[in-house]
Amino acid sequence: MTPPLETPRLFLRPLELSDAPQIQRIFPRWEIVRHLAARVPWPYPPDGALSFIRDVALPAVARGEAWNWTLRLKSDPARIIGGIDLRKTDNHDNRGFWLDPAFHRRGLMTEAADAATAFWFDVLHFPVLRTSKAVANVASRRISEKQGMRMIGVTERDYVSGRQPSEVWEITGA
Repeated sequence: MTPPLETPRLFLRPLELSDAPQIQRIFPRWEIVRHLAARVPWPYPPDGALSFIRDVALPAVARGEAWNWTLRLKSDPARIIGGIDLRKTDNHDNRGFWLDPAFHRRGLMTEAADAATAFWFDVLHFPVLRTSKAVANVASRRISEKQGMRMIGVTERDYVSGRQPSEVWEITGA
């Protein structure tokens, strides 16, 4: 079960099938998807959000393998501006996120990442959270640095924009 979370400026609401139309309108943008894992189809299909939520995200939540939230400003809670998820995996990919570019450079994703990371450690009681990111994704790296994560390795990974150098970051629970 994915509970709702809250930050000073955001509501993190559990992902629902009814979120698909809004996500479909804002997600398929190159500036959003280029640094996401290559499993994201590109060009993004017209039913991409619905298919992902219905066939991938919600079944993983039901199995207890993932937790997915939409991000919404408290000042406009009906509007989805991004998403963040946590995943039980062994491939250095426990957290992922995306944000509508109109909301970049405001610290919103740092707030969301802090809430999700606290949930990972304080509620789920996992000992370590790892995430991979394209070296070129400087904004994502800054969020990891702000959270006190440390880079533990460099590898190559496939992203929507192609094969790129990738950093593996981790943080351990207290």
